[in-house]
Amino acid sequence: MKGKLAINGGPKTVPDGLKKKWPEITQEDKDAVMGVLDRGILTGVHGPEATGLERDWAAFTGSKHVLSFNSGTAAIHSALFAAGVGPGDEVITTAFSFSGSFHPILQQNAVPVFVDIDLATYNIDASQVEAKISERTKALLPVHIHGLPADMDELLALGKKYNLVVIEDACQAHGSTYKGRMCGTIGEMACFSLNATKNLSGGEGGFINTDNDEYAERARMIRTFGEKVLAEKEKIRPYYSFTIGWNYRTQELPAAFARSQLKRMPKYNGIAQRNGQYLTTELGKIPGLLPPYVPADRTTIYHKYRLRFDPEVLGLKIPAADFRNQLLDALEAEGVEATVWHVTPLPSFPIFQRLNEGYVQGAPWLPQGEPPRVKYDPAEYPQALRLMDTSIVVNTEPYPIYLQDMELMEHYVAAFRKVFDNLDEVLG
Repeated sequence: MKGKLAINGGPKTVPDGLKKKWPEITQEDKDAVMGVLDRGILTGVHGPEATGLERDWAAFTGSKHVLSFNSGTAAIHSALFAAGVGPGDEVITTAFSFSGSFHPILQQNAVPVFVDIDLATYNIDASQVEAKISERTKALLPVHIHGLPADMDELLALGKKYNLVVIEDACQAHGSTYKGRMCGTIGEMACFSLNATKNLSGGEGGFINTDNDEYAERARMIRTFGEKVLAEKEKIRPYYSFTIGWNYRTQELPAAFARSQLKRMPKYNGIAQRNGQYLTTELGKIPGLLPPYVPADRTTIYHKYRLRFDPEVLGLKIPAADFRNQLLDALEAEGVEATVWHVTPLPSFPIFQRLNEGYVQGAPWLPQGEPPRVKYDPAEYPQALRLMDTSIVVNTEPYPIYLQDMELMEHYVAAFRKVFDNLDEVLG
């Protein structure tokens, strides 16, 4: 599709007014939230909306225990605590995720150990995990990035072989499946986020899913000041703290909103899958574009629709990251919502290069003056580095893929064709 690019003064491809803002808020959602205010119960682990949300999510996923939290990050922290991760322990996770995956490890004074990704799926490369396991490794924390499940069979086998707890970070994967099983029901524990950007939104919030009674009990304690909270509201609360704890409880207003949203989540997932499959089919026809790969044995909800470009096929003479930025400018001028969502892998973050921020004497990396056991060299994660330089994310918040009409997707495809038919203008 020839024609002057919008970035150079031509008409833009995507008409105004087509993008739908997330989360979709209906009258039913408003009634649910107002019902909390009318009831007058605003918080508490025994609140009717918090406990109702736990029951609803347990029924949806098929988990024995569901605990609600005030964020996905709090849920991950609590799961690590429940698994017995402590000072000096190591937790293996992916080099490509949001920082909410590694901060809970540090909160337990444990050491994050990163593994490079599989460039096809963007998930942790399971074939590289075993080489990172040491006598200090306590848990594996795979992330189902962008809603696509990680290679759980291989990771569970390693967990069994080395006696490691496998905790799913499913914060972007509500409703995705792996070999017919719901994400969040595969590892010993799983964690979800209810952040406003997620396909199940509570504004903020989170879950732990587990079938393990002991893990559930320990997670309940850390959620509420280290107390042993009974399943039913006790007449007299002794306030005893049996262990260290935080105030990680959710609240009634976001819980009510999430319960209402959950009723429509399957519909949103269906829209996301329809849109994602359409984009993959059509954008895959453009030479040099590499749409996301979804293995046949799993499903994704396309929390973020990330696609790569091939610098060699495109014959680029400039650094890939420079072209990525020029491509974003051109697409945005055409009316496409696009971004990068991270520019470097997690191990390259300043906190891992300095190893001294927020800790006394460099703990947990430098215990008792010893040299660091784990070093963070970005060069050890070449596939994650390549992904950051050669990929973009389409349909980002506040206009995610799970709410948009097909008409918008068609205009997006037309915009991509226009831009890639005029790469000389982009590069110029």
